[in-house]
Amino acid sequence: MEEEVKISFGVRLVAGDMPAWGYYGQPLGKADLRRLSKTFRMGINKAHQRALANSRNKAAMKELAPSLSPVRLAPIEVRQDVIPAVYEEDPRGVPLKEVLALAVKITKEMRAVSPCVKFAMISLGTGISRELFQSTEGAKIDQSTALTYAHLYVVAQKGNTIPETFIDHLGEQRGWEITRGKNVYGKSALDFALERTRDTVELTGADFLPSTDEPVVVVTDPNFNALLVHEIIGHPTEADRALKMETSYAGRSWLLRGLTDNELGKRIGSELLTAFSDPGMEGYGYYKYDSEGVPAKRVILIDKGIFKGFMNGRESANIMGMEPNGSMRATECQYMPLVRMTNTVIAAGDRNPEDIIAEVKDGYYVVNNRIPSISESRENFRISAQKVYRIKDGKLVKLYRGGGISADSRDFFMNIDAVGNDFKLFPIPNCGKGQPMQVMKVGNGGPTIRSKARLTGEYK
Repeated sequence: MEEEVKISFGVRLVAGDMPAWGYYGQPLGKADLRRLSKTFRMGINKAHQRALANSRNKAAMKELAPSLSPVRLAPIEVRQDVIPAVYEEDPRGVPLKEVLALAVKITKEMRAVSPCVKFAMISLGTGISRELFQSTEGAKIDQSTALTYAHLYVVAQKGNTIPETFIDHLGEQRGWEITRGKNVYGKSALDFALERTRDTVELTGADFLPSTDEPVVVVTDPNFNALLVHEIIGHPTEADRALKMETSYAGRSWLLRGLTDNELGKRIGSELLTAFSDPGMEGYGYYKYDSEGVPAKRVILIDKGIFKGFMNGRESANIMGMEPNGSMRATECQYMPLVRMTNTVIAAGDRNPEDIIAEVKDGYYVVNNRIPSISESRENFRISAQKVYRIKDGKLVKLYRGGGISADSRDFFMNIDAVGNDFKLFPIPNCGKGQPMQVMKVGNGGPTIRSKARLTGEYK
């Protein structure tokens, strides 16, 4: 248990005959706070020196690498604004002993669910973050957000069977009230943890999912689709990845091979598929201004199956001839901003999810996401699920564990023939990107959908 205060700063600038980026950032300790002006001047000087060095190097390599170009930033509306944090119960007023007491209570009750529970833990946190942004263009943004979360881990085992694990996360950019049920699940942190623990115990007695060589009908729930949209729509529509400016961790995009060879304006899914990224929605991806001071806005990514565009920053927007949409963010001020998804989701349809399942004569219901495995450009995927049910004549007849689905991304989207009205937005606390890696909070989700995919069985 600890109370923590973290402060950092970063300077980012463009300079040189062939304009290039220079950056400097660092965490700030107590000693730094007594000499901020000196520290800031040092940071600006170092960033300027790095920009000049990068400019010289780019110019020297121009003949060998014609794609190198001067940095140009798309114009934006410069703002001055103050954005307060939103909460009912101020995180700063929650006693540490109350946080600890709740964590202890939840952990004890998780362990008491069944003798099969071999390990249970929950971590709780609540706090306020504040970001100050200023630019030589005249921007001055003071933006604060609250954050409260519960992260749990459960291990259960029956006899000598293979143990089952469950990791899940509850969180909102709100105050302590989310632990009392004001969250996407509509459950208190205790009830959320106990439900996940019971699910884990139930799975320990389930058979492992068999694989299939051919696609079968699958119905995927909103939680599973949160990871699907994250990996197969969210990351590939980040413009820096599409342009190969940042390609770590399967960082390329199946939607853009080049500026003249891409999927813009083309069909990549059925007419039932619409997807967007919206930082204005309440969720882990909420903010008003990005780390370049650009006002955040909703970005339509796929409209009735037609690919429409990318999330971008000012530089990538200029390269692609698009309007900046405020998607550049850094995890902390000391890091370089990257193009990051926000609340990136599949839009709701008009079908009752129970009817979507009831119409299936023979298929599978895929529930809750676990682990993704994706190709370099994300043109195909394998995503494991927490549990999978066999559907027979419209009814759930058997529970499986240790499996998931695999498909070609375009084929999966083209085969969507039903989209539910049960839209949910889930908190994703650990989206990794960049070198060095930055871990960002984002929101992902959608409704129930029905398509076709191969079943993938895991360990046996």
